[in-house]
Amino acid sequence: MKIYTKTGDAGETGLFGGARVSKASLRVDAYGQVDELNSAIGWARVQVPSSDVDALLNRIQNELFEVGAELGSTAERKQKSAIPLIEEGHVQALERAIDEYEQGPPPLTTFVLPGGSEAAARFHLARCICRRAERSLVALGAQDEVRGELFRYLNRLSDLLFILARHSNHAAGVDDIPWKGRQG
Repeated sequence: MKIYTKTGDAGETGLFGGARVSKASLRVDAYGQVDELNSAIGWARVQVPSSDVDALLNRIQNELFEVGAELGSTAERKQKSAIPLIEEGHVQALERAIDEYEQGPPPLTTFVLPGGSEAAARFHLARCICRRAERSLVALGAQDEVRGELFRYLNRLSDLLFILARHSNHAAGVDDIPWKGRQG
């Protein structure tokens, strides 16, 4: 099977279910942002501080594939699809992970700048990409129906990525970089 199909050469792409849409559509942008987020998480996995964090991120990457598949499907295809959907239980699992990994680092007393250890910097970048994906999803939701679980999932995921950045710094014995404003 060849990787190139030439069907997108005129600026359109196909959704699961057969519909053709512009590559500049909000739907394509949303699932493209989720794909970029998934890649950033894959890049962060290279530096994870433990096998349990790696397992968590593996699960999240698979879930993000499901988010992308849902966003890339027509309404008719979604109803017939065997692809599992993100549900409230997935959001709750992210909340449990946030609670777990928030326990190690000292409590926040100020805003922190992205960085510290390499792993933390990668998680901060993934967090920013997650927020952009979330904004893209909001834009799509203003035009087309998007299930609320997807909004909540990406919102919690960005929180988790922030906590994993702090957890990574803590595990590496590196302090978070406090924001000191212009005088710092």
